[in-house]
Amino acid sequence: MLATVAWSDAQQYTHGTLDGLPLLSHGCAPRDVLATRRQLRALGLRPGGADPVAVMYGRHRGSKAKWFANLYLIARAVPVRPMTPAKWTALAKANLARRICRTCGRDPLYVLPTSTRQCWPCFELTHDTDDMTEAA
Repeated sequence: MLATVAWSDAQQYTHGTLDGLPLLSHGCAPRDVLATRRQLRALGLRPGGADPVAVMYGRHRGSKAKWFANLYLIARAVPVRPMTPAKWTALAKANLARRICRTCGRDPLYVLPTSTRQCWPCFELTHDTDDMTEAA
C-alpha cells in the first residue's frame, strides 16, 4: 500500500496504519531518517517532545508475538540533557541504597539481591538457623 509519509516527498510503501501512523515492517524504515528511542539515545539524542511519525513492527521468532516501536525523525531530535551535579549525587545515593545490607547495615561493595537485600554472611546466618530449626 502506497501512502504519503512525513519523512519523504514521494509516497512510500507501508503496511497500513496503526493509530493513524504509517506501519512499517522491521528493516523497511530508512535508517538515516527514522530512529527508535534507543537508537536516538545511542546517537546522543532524544525525541524532545516530538510525536512519532511512524510505527515499526516485527515478530518474535520463538513466540510469534508481535512487537511495536515508535519511530521518530532524526532531524527533529534534540541533544540529550547533560547530567547535573545534583543528578549525579541522586544517582550515587540510589546506587548506595542498593548495596546496604538490611541485617547488618554494612556496604559489601556489591549490589545485593532484591529478594533478600542481605549480604552473603547475613544470608548464610539466617538460613543456617532456619535449617537447624527444621531439623529439630
